[in-house]
Amino acid sequence: MLAARSTSAPRAFSSRTTAAPRGVRVIAMAGKRNDVSDSYAKALVELAEEKNTLESVHADVDTLAGLVSANQKLAELLFNPVVESGKKKAVVAKISKEAGFQKYTTNFLNLLVEKDRMNLLNEICESFEEQYCTLTDTQVATLRSAVKLEQEQQFLIAKKLQELTGSKNIKLKPIIDQSLVAGFVVEYGSSQIDLSVRGQIEKVAEELTRSMATA
Repeated sequence: MLAARSTSAPRAFSSRTTAAPRGVRVIAMAGKRNDVSDSYAKALVELAEEKNTLESVHADVDTLAGLVSANQKLAELLFNPVVESGKKKAVVAKISKEAGFQKYTTNFLNLLVEKDRMNLLNEICESFEEQYCTLTDTQVATLRSAVKLEQEQQFLIAKKLQELTGSKNIKLKPIIDQSLVAGFVVEYGSSQIDLSVRGQIEKVAEELTRSMATA
């Protein structure tokens, strides 16, 4: 993952839906989350702020979200209400030690186990990310490309989006998507910028279809 502040190399993409470049297609996205998840995430954000460990705890949450997403067995164990809390806490302790989590992150995870709220972990991580980005004026964007882009390419893309949005910090999450053929697609906030070959082909096809319909 690439991330960055406005004065240094960007950690990601960022942007407000202002003037978008030519050929850009904007698509709305939506979603709903459990209010309880937002409350737990807010509590962790506030604790991290109070203890001056917001950046470290954010890194922990980012790592945790990645682990759960990539390891189905781990997710099933943590989310399963039948698995006893002692076993879950042992797993939490092992993960925390190996990943070097802040004690506040570990304590928070143990609290989720005790309150039988581990099934909300994905939503809590998502809400934490959003609240963190709001506090730090960080725009998160997903960069999908047919092949892995070089760091310099990601930096230039992030810098351009930063100019468009005016966000102080940028966080870019690169994903390989070979179906794009070439080029890339950037998804940020409720918008999408499609500069892929597939996207351009689809756009041409749409224009041809409209032309034939009005001919």
